[in-house]
Amino acid sequence: MSQLPRLISILTLLKSKRLLTATELSKKYDVSIRTIYRDIRKLEEAGVPVTTIEGRGYSIMDHYTVPPVQFTEKQANALITAQHIVNQSKDVSFVTDFNEALIKIKSVFKSSVQEKSELLNDKIRVFNWEYEEFSSDALSEIQLAITNFNYVEINYQKADDYDTTFRKIEPYAFYSTNHKWILIAWCHLRNNYRAFRIDRIKHFKILPLTFENRNFNLQDYFQSCPYK
Repeated sequence: MSQLPRLISILTLLKSKRLLTATELSKKYDVSIRTIYRDIRKLEEAGVPVTTIEGRGYSIMDHYTVPPVQFTEKQANALITAQHIVNQSKDVSFVTDFNEALIKIKSVFKSSVQEKSELLNDKIRVFNWEYEEFSSDALSEIQLAITNFNYVEINYQKADDYDTTFRKIEPYAFYSTNHKWILIAWCHLRNNYRAFRIDRIKHFKILPLTFENRNFNLQDYFQSCPYK
């Protein structure tokens, strides 16, 4: 473990436990006691009120909290604007997860920034003139499948086709165009990369089995067969 993650972990431990000795910490992180001494000094230099109790260990002064992240007014405005754009998405899971995340982010806004962001929120409108009844609720789960290399089974309906086909796919990337999310995946039925509109996936199942990364590159894909 490098120094920064170790410092964060030590700080978390000190906040959750009354006393910790240098010996305990050195064993936990598999470093020398001298390294722990240097880490404690780093925390003190950063303003963390570490108390040394001779012969007993280290602790943090009562009521110490890590300062919350502060957002500027422009950063808050960017998030509010992004919310209006995201809400135009046709995928319910993505919209829901973004809005729930934004509620948590707003909780650390300063009151003055919160007030102005609410004012801006009432002054933004995003229009979508191309209405389609199709919608989806799969994007959030498929994002997890992409980052964890999980196989996905889907029932897919092509445009102007009432029948669905069963596919086993390896999801690699996605993009958005005209408020539609497009998934790029290796299709085992076609034995090649294919693009799937997520709102045309009728049913899907994320499998626990993982696939070997084919080192798919999105930019190379667009250069060879853009938007296919």
